[in-house]
Amino acid sequence: MTTATLTISSRNYSSWSLRGWLLCKMAGLEIEERMLSADDPSTRAELLLLSPSFLVPCLFHGDVKVWDTLAIAGYLDEIAPEAGLLPAERKARAHCRAISGEMHSGFANLRSALPMNLKAHYPGFKVWAGAQADIDRVTEIWRECLESYGGPYLFGETLTMADAMYAPVCLRFLTYDVALDPASREYCHAIAQWPALRSWIEAAKAEPEELEELDAEF
Repeated sequence: MTTATLTISSRNYSSWSLRGWLLCKMAGLEIEERMLSADDPSTRAELLLLSPSFLVPCLFHGDVKVWDTLAIAGYLDEIAPEAGLLPAERKARAHCRAISGEMHSGFANLRSALPMNLKAHYPGFKVWAGAQADIDRVTEIWRECLESYGGPYLFGETLTMADAMYAPVCLRFLTYDVALDPASREYCHAIAQWPALRSWIEAAKAEPEELEELDAEF
């Protein structure tokens, strides 16, 4: 494949950058990473959930420019269908698209109450009611998938775009010590061992900058 460029922001804080990066890795697309500074106003607005649109990550591939994580996932599935970003069976593909879309457009309380922070760990963190409702829905989705497709991933033995979409949620749950049912906890730990994800986490821990707005409250 032609080498591509993926713009990302903070590895430590940007769940959307992580999703896009994981999808590129899953598709086998060779990418050059272009890091946007957290000092850039538009980048900070996205990281702090003050922007209604998410323009990071953005993928440049030949003469194609595509942003929005679901759009990137769809594009990668088109150019690399053999990568299996979507399950092979039609019904499972529809299910995978649906839960990926739900992650993409929902769970605002979870995002704001438990922001991604890979350098942190908050044992015994108090989860309030609004975020708990989102957590309950996420784990309901996971249990249904794990029961329907047999695990260890959401659609069976192979990682799909749904796992990339929910991977930052797994990390949030581990960061904030969220109480989980056994199946959801096992899934979180399986995702946490994903080699590509481990590589991202190590790079995130080496990042020097911090966003005080995301650290000060905890």
